[in-house]
Amino acid sequence: MKTDIEISRETPLKHINDIAKHVGIPVDSLIHYGKHKAKVPYELINESKVRQSNLILVTAITPTKAGIGKTTTSVGLALGLEKIGKRAIVALREPSLGPCFGMKGGAAGGGYAQVLPMEDINLHFTGDFHAITAANNMIAALLDNYIYQNRASGQALKQVLWKRVLDVNDRSLRHIVSGLGGSTNGLPTETGFDITVASEIMAILCLSVSIDDLREKIDNILLGYRHDGSPFIVKDLGIGGSVVALLKDAINPNLVQTTENTAAFIHGGPFANIAHGCNSVMATKMALSHADYVVTEAGFGADLGAEKFFNIKCRKTGLQPKVTVIVVTSQALKLHGGVAVADISKPDLNGLKTGLANLQKHLQNLQNFGQSVVIGFNQYGFDTPEEMDFLREWALQMNAKLAINNSFTKGGQGATELATIVAETIANNPSRPINFTYDLNDPIQVKIEKVATRIYGAKGIKLSQKAISALKNIQKLNLEHLPICIAKTQYSFSDDPKRLGVATDFVINIEELVINKGAGFVVAVAGDIMRMPGLPKDPQALRIDVVNGMIEGLS
Repeated sequence: MKTDIEISRETPLKHINDIAKHVGIPVDSLIHYGKHKAKVPYELINESKVRQSNLILVTAITPTKAGIGKTTTSVGLALGLEKIGKRAIVALREPSLGPCFGMKGGAAGGGYAQVLPMEDINLHFTGDFHAITAANNMIAALLDNYIYQNRASGQALKQVLWKRVLDVNDRSLRHIVSGLGGSTNGLPTETGFDITVASEIMAILCLSVSIDDLREKIDNILLGYRHDGSPFIVKDLGIGGSVVALLKDAINPNLVQTTENTAAFIHGGPFANIAHGCNSVMATKMALSHADYVVTEAGFGADLGAEKFFNIKCRKTGLQPKVTVIVVTSQALKLHGGVAVADISKPDLNGLKTGLANLQKHLQNLQNFGQSVVIGFNQYGFDTPEEMDFLREWALQMNAKLAINNSFTKGGQGATELATIVAETIANNPSRPINFTYDLNDPIQVKIEKVATRIYGAKGIKLSQKAISALKNIQKLNLEHLPICIAKTQYSFSDDPKRLGVATDFVINIEELVINKGAGFVVAVAGDIMRMPGLPKDPQALRIDVVNGMIEGLS
């Protein structure tokens, strides 16, 4: 089969004006970025249409190094819905340069179910991530300047919380000392970098509903504490307007197209293992304003992306998915069933059956949220009829339906079974109102315990001394009403990435609590998860090149 980049280049792209016309977006409202990309002003969101349209969430079982294909399924489902006569749009996150040059090589779908132009989407796109990075680091620079200029006045801060960010994987920047080389270079300070997708600015952009809301959230960012223990926020620094000026274009959703020339919105990109893992509220609502069916995804497994989608994004916005699709592959099930990596493409019904425990845990979690669930099975050539027949019967016993998805090889036509079952589920058995995991009135520690025990299956949590100290600050600032966002490994229900399947008899270790006052949640850092990833021994950057003016190595 052809590579993703070969397929993308062979796909004739329509002018972005034609894509906009097809879904009723006025062409003269578009902010063009060439022929095939445009920003759509957020003012075109129609709240009454948002409430009428059908939102579909795509999530997955616990991911493995073998991959699951969640983005491909999301794009393919939108294509399949179009094939069966539904007006559909897919709304996804923007890829980060970190994974593109690190392990993944791209995140725009795959095969014949991609969003295009894939090279642009995977790289600089419309500059949103650069704007977020610049805004974050401008705050850091102006904060450092404030501290430097007030170093002798008694107005300097006792503790600084704000870090710089960079949209690459760079472990050397996790913990650094800045301001060396004499007093003219600032004050020596222990600090560090996070990756851009983990920044609070990214979360704020993705959760904002207007430019005024963006400004209010930015003004509320907690930067540190004064010597009297009182909080110091961006509003105290007086730079909220400058930050918004850098983000005034980035706030608008990006319109592109799929391999079958249907509309797609790509906007925002927080990771689900270290952030809340969903595309922007504006992109989701813009899609709902212009389609009858909208497919969106939440990052990594359902214990991460879907949990945060419901408990943070839906809670804050009132969005309600009509159905959730959980993506599985036989390879991933077999890995969770203890089959060796070298053997996961071989028939092994017993290994697959054992791995179903992971799917069952996710499925029950989603059903506890009130979701009607469809299992999307990404088929490979080595999957046997016996395995697929067993999965269909098993799904029915779990009060779910299973659909085979072949959109990677066949595009929308390969996803018509999945699209039909999803549409029928919405018509006949839509999801109930969301049953949140915790109440906002619960104390922060109780919220973390409820997610750990009810979603992950832990027997409890353990807070480090650093986390306990931060918890006291949360209580002093009267912020215990905020939802929580647990940063945890994506490879396990536990905080140990090596515990596959369904971990049991474990405790979630909370090492740190990070107050995202502007974004409106508290990040609970579990285990040794890093908010600045490192590069693998064999990074994808070794294979990316420009040959005869064309980018190679993106996949």
